[in-house]
Amino acid sequence: MEPQDLTQSLHKHPFLASMDDKLIKTLTSCASNVVFQEGGRLFHEGEDAKLFFLIRSGRVALELQAGERGAIRIQTVGPGEVLGWSWLISPYIWHFDALALEQVHAFSIDASCLRTKCETDNHFGYEMLRRFSAVLERRLDATRLQLLDIYGVYMRDGGKRIDNETGQAKK
Repeated sequence: MEPQDLTQSLHKHPFLASMDDKLIKTLTSCASNVVFQEGGRLFHEGEDAKLFFLIRSGRVALELQAGERGAIRIQTVGPGEVLGWSWLISPYIWHFDALALEQVHAFSIDASCLRTKCETDNHFGYEMLRRFSAVLERRLDATRLQLLDIYGVYMRDGGKRIDNETGQAKK
């Protein structure tokens, strides 16, 4: 894909909606197209977070390894969403595994390149941080909800503790 085509394609991704043309061009120099086949791992928990992804098509499961319980699916992301925030916060290590549930087409953004651009262009850096803050909020909320579900208790009806299986209030 030519740089101009890549810039135009990036403009269409919802994460970058309404981003200034100049900032998109800055991002383009760190971007490339990637494809992952169904069942492929995009990354593993504990590995260096050298990239992040803007999903164009396909679905990816974010999973947390929970010892004897195995993998716990925290969230599934799909077209128009962002995958990966670990590139942003030192020590730049993945906190989840990512598994392609079907063929995935995405933009891959080089983290080192992007961090350098963020540091040298404060306006660009602020815009990326602003957008990624919303991604972090969604991931934390999804994790919180999943953990509440795992332990079989959630809060509803004015803060009563309700058992998910029986629907009865706990004492």
